[in-house]
Amino acid sequence: MQASGKNAGLGLALVSACAFGGSGVAAKPLIEAGLDPLHVVWLRVAGAALVLSPLAWRHRGLVLRKPLLLAGFGLVAVAGVQAFYFASLSRIPVGVALLLEYLGPALLLGWIRFVQRKPVTRAAAAGAAVAVVGLACVVEIWAGLSLDLLGVLLGLAAACCQAFYFVFADQGTDGDDVPDPLGVIAYGMIVGAVVMTVIARPWEMDWQVLGRDAALGDTQVPALLLLGWVVLVATVFAYLTGVVSVRKLSPQVAGVVACLEAVIATVLAWVLLGEHLSAPQIAGGALVLGGAFIAQSSRPGRQGAADPAVPAKETTPA
Repeated sequence: MQASGKNAGLGLALVSACAFGGSGVAAKPLIEAGLDPLHVVWLRVAGAALVLSPLAWRHRGLVLRKPLLLAGFGLVAVAGVQAFYFASLSRIPVGVALLLEYLGPALLLGWIRFVQRKPVTRAAAAGAAVAVVGLACVVEIWAGLSLDLLGVLLGLAAACCQAFYFVFADQGTDGDDVPDPLGVIAYGMIVGAVVMTVIARPWEMDWQVLGRDAALGDTQVPALLLLGWVVLVATVFAYLTGVVSVRKLSPQVAGVVACLEAVIATVLAWVLLGEHLSAPQIAGGALVLGGAFIAQSSRPGRQGAADPAVPAKETTPA
């Protein structure tokens, strides 16, 4: 975490995408064993909040210094993404919902360019476009498109929340009062756990499932072991490396690299769950990889010159 520079940020972004991508492979056996998807999300967020609670106490000063950042990260970047995504799954196909969620990097570029009035590089814009096309192939959007309006709107809401995850992760990086990412993530998980408790109603969960085994492909694995992976690796470690990567790169570049999560999730499902990849999915994975590396290939530094393709915000003399 003490490494600096563009390469370190890219490496952390890739590690974060790998960690996030492994969540579905571990969570799906729990769902098939009898847990409701929202209950799995609650266990994921609440477990992470419990693990990170000592760090929350250590960084308790953030509650007074950055209350809006902590609340926003918990409500939007943690609870919002999860709740809207799973709600969209109830109305539209999984592949379509996943593609809609990963429109977040493209929406992020629009937010940076037209709301924050900051320049966006050609590489980031081109990488986002290529990655979205690749994601359409990975999830095979043509296999079962359902134009349920509410489902589409819920998927777009998940994409907006994902975009703001990168915005919140980048907050406070240019000043002297930079919030520690450990503290931001810890309080974000606590806020998210409270929100998800209201949504998921865990008191209705079948807790006995956690005491049994779940089928990971052809192998029976203790459900608690799978839950431990979801909480420790796919949540705590994934969010930590993701937030740090945003601070070492930039929100728009880290957002495009995060699209690799869908590719990694598909590959892991192929290897561990026997869900075979088709030729379009393999091609789509290559496009997502290409888009991610295009995005980071010519990014100027935070204080560097802007891409000449996008004019910088005009300034007026004092």
